[in-house]
Amino acid sequence: MTVARNRALDVLRRARVQTRVLEQRARLDALAADAEDADETVIPDERLALIFTCCHPALALDAQVALTLRLVGGLETAEIARAFIVPEATMAQRLVRAKRKVRDAGIPIRTPDADELPERLEPVLAVVYLIFNQGYSTPARADLADEAIRLAALLADLLPVQAEVLGLLALMLLQHSRRATRFGLDGRILLLEEQDRSAWDRGAIASGLDALERAATLGDSGSYQLQAAIAAVHARAPSAAATDWRAIVALYNMLHAVSPSPVVALNRAAAVSLAEGPHVALPLVDALEADLGDYHLLHSARGDMLRRLGRDRDALAAYRRALELAPSRGERIFLEGRIAALAQTPPAG
Repeated sequence: MTVARNRALDVLRRARVQTRVLEQRARLDALAADAEDADETVIPDERLALIFTCCHPALALDAQVALTLRLVGGLETAEIARAFIVPEATMAQRLVRAKRKVRDAGIPIRTPDADELPERLEPVLAVVYLIFNQGYSTPARADLADEAIRLAALLADLLPVQAEVLGLLALMLLQHSRRATRFGLDGRILLLEEQDRSAWDRGAIASGLDALERAATLGDSGSYQLQAAIAAVHARAPSAAATDWRAIVALYNMLHAVSPSPVVALNRAAAVSLAEGPHVALPLVDALEADLGDYHLLHSARGDMLRRLGRDRDALAAYRRALELAPSRGERIFLEGRIAALAQTPPAG
């Protein structure tokens, strides 16, 4: 374990997270203080081995993911809380409880054997994808997105018959292909219809589509494969206007059946808005208020639908609420632009 940790620290330094290395090492040392020396691991990458190690099935799934993001992913508590759409204080309590359970239950901190990897795969994939999302949504942390793709590619080599591993790799490659076009010069986030598709990374798209096709040969479609299929519809569309939104709605229907959640329902409603109209989608968004009332994207989606319906005053209120909750500078600049445009629009009639 000592040798593995030291090697992992070298990897993390090369990944440009040097400022967090000492803190991470102290936490891993504390968790593994009473652990015996581990045997040679079957996982050919120190950081990936540490992720599998921290994703122990004795912990609840959410706790596995959150604790691993904190200890190995290097994410701050506030960043993890945003990923789970919970208050920072709530996430801090979850992390404390998870660490206490590791200590009090004597959960062994060791790299799992080869036959133990599949049972830990679900939280490992979740960790890798959340690391990717943190890098994808924050221009200053692009290295995290690159690292997540690298880890997913290693997973695909390690577990070549796991369709969801290929699905996750495909999803991240297809999303990453748009990275250079997602933000304007002022830092504003750009919507799909505003992005320069000629600047999308065609090599990443081709690799993502290939991984998705390989995943399709291995069995039923899981959550990551379906999300990748949605990304593939966008990647194949020659323009925003040519996007097959009805196909995207159908894929979201399948995704919600496989992995139901309020966020999936919100994304489905946004697709319905573009496929069938905002008048059809708005009630779907309103029905999610109880679950996602503090989620900025719910209010932003509602504002867009109200704006398209000509209800500018209601749209302004929705956009202002989204601005209060928006976590990133790019999203705040976008929302401020929407608010300014609506505020200058003469009232109807």
